[in-house]
Amino acid sequence: MTNKILSGVLLDEQIELSLNDLCKACSSSAEWIIELVDYGALEPHGTEQLNWRFSASSLQRARTAMRLQRDLEINLAGVALALDLLDEIKFLRSRLR
Repeated sequence: MTNKILSGVLLDEQIELSLNDLCKACSSSAEWIIELVDYGALEPHGTEQLNWRFSASSLQRARTAMRLQRDLEINLAGVALALDLLDEIKFLRSRLR
């Protein structure tokens, strides 16, 4: 029998993360998160960067964006498009059920 160690972050859907919290959770820079926002891949609540709040689903999107960029070497515009397409697939699958 093989033991596997899983790691993850369990977040309540109601929780909100600051820009700094999201950077720490993704081990990324604020500049990278800001670029994701600029390309429409992430949608923060708030008008000023200092006041931005991100939903728990933004963490999942940011981590997926990181994997797409790292593993497939997709640029940020492509990452934003891929995330939108993945969301559309998820929505359509839920409608089929």
